[in-house]
Amino acid sequence: MDKIAVIGGGLAGCECAMQLAKAEVPVFLYEMKPEKYSDVHHLPGLAELVCSNSLRSGELNTAVGVLKKEMESLDSVIMKAALQAKVPAGSALAVDREVFSELVTKMVDENKFVTIVHKEIVSLDDPELADFSKIVVCAGPLASEGLAESLMDKIGEQRLYFYDAIAPIVSRESVDMNIAFFGSRYKPEDDDYLNCPMTEEQYFTFLEELKKGERVVPREFEKEIHFEGCLPIEEMADRGDKTLSFGPLKPVGLIDPRTNEQAYAVVQLRAENKDRTAFNLVGFQTKLKYPEQKRIFRMIPGLEDVEFLRMGSIHRNTYVNAPEVLNDDLALNVDSRIHLAGQITGVEGYLESAACGLWVGLLLAEQAKGRTLPKPPAETSIGALLGHLREKKKNFQPSNVQFGLMPALNKRANKRVRKELYGKRAMELFDAWHLENFK
Repeated sequence: MDKIAVIGGGLAGCECAMQLAKAEVPVFLYEMKPEKYSDVHHLPGLAELVCSNSLRSGELNTAVGVLKKEMESLDSVIMKAALQAKVPAGSALAVDREVFSELVTKMVDENKFVTIVHKEIVSLDDPELADFSKIVVCAGPLASEGLAESLMDKIGEQRLYFYDAIAPIVSRESVDMNIAFFGSRYKPEDDDYLNCPMTEEQYFTFLEELKKGERVVPREFEKEIHFEGCLPIEEMADRGDKTLSFGPLKPVGLIDPRTNEQAYAVVQLRAENKDRTAFNLVGFQTKLKYPEQKRIFRMIPGLEDVEFLRMGSIHRNTYVNAPEVLNDDLALNVDSRIHLAGQITGVEGYLESAACGLWVGLLLAEQAKGRTLPKPPAETSIGALLGHLREKKKNFQPSNVQFGLMPALNKRANKRVRKELYGKRAMELFDAWHLENFK
């Protein structure tokens, strides 16, 4: 049987490799760690989560909640590991990063149809790739310079990119619990989030320092473009004095036990691990320089003496203009032997990247059996993501899965009911598609 090379051991690469392995297709998974690390990767294992430990909502009135159910139905290795590594986060699915990576690494490493090769692939013309029937590039948004340049040489256009930022992680025991308190915005009985309340005066003092803070600047030849769904905290502050208090710092539903009143603004921290010894600052992706992060974020009530376990940082994410350069199988128009999967295609988010890798793995597995696999309906979450990658736009941008990517309902309903209807329709059509194609 033909063998397939998968380049990149992130979420998309691992998902793709394991879907192929289920069909007993030999896979060589190339991962440059631990021989070489990107600027933001630190763990030696596969499927390392960088930006956040949250896989977002599990509710079926959200497109990502529906996506989780679809992936579970398709035997997703990422969902299996995530559910085992779960940490408290209310209705969201958040994981212990180290446990999650270890679980995925173990499952992939123990599969007899997958061979993990610890080597950096810097060119798609590497002689080592010559004997593979298919190559799947899952190098992610942080593809190494050599591989990215090789890809761009093939598709014949300038690289597209945007800037992404990650939030700091702090030690739980260094948080002043005389000020901070546990609670959830929408479920008062939950204690999944740690909250730092601010008065109006504290908020505006913090805001002014945040806007003045010294930031990491891009190199001269780099145009700075941020993904709207992951804006740095200081970029949001620049957009208006109330942007944060109506965004990640909104105080809705959070009553300060010291005053029995709702604060003017609240900074939330979410558990990073099962023991809840480490917490990340929710919505605090940042490009502030490290000393500025320490100075400014310690102005937050309860964090005056906080210990930073990881600083926030800025990095460039690379992706292609998928509708222009990929075909329906997510293979390059100029070379159908090479497929792309994950964030480098223009999907945004952990689950979306994994789902993309899962889809390419399923597709190639069916092709290896001499069969075809029709796309899931556009009304499903996976189908909507694939549709996003095929719809030509004047300015193609990465996107998370959302109901807005799906065909309209064509019926009037209020916001809450409309989301429920989108979710219900998606699950019904996915279940029918799954039953038809995976009997």
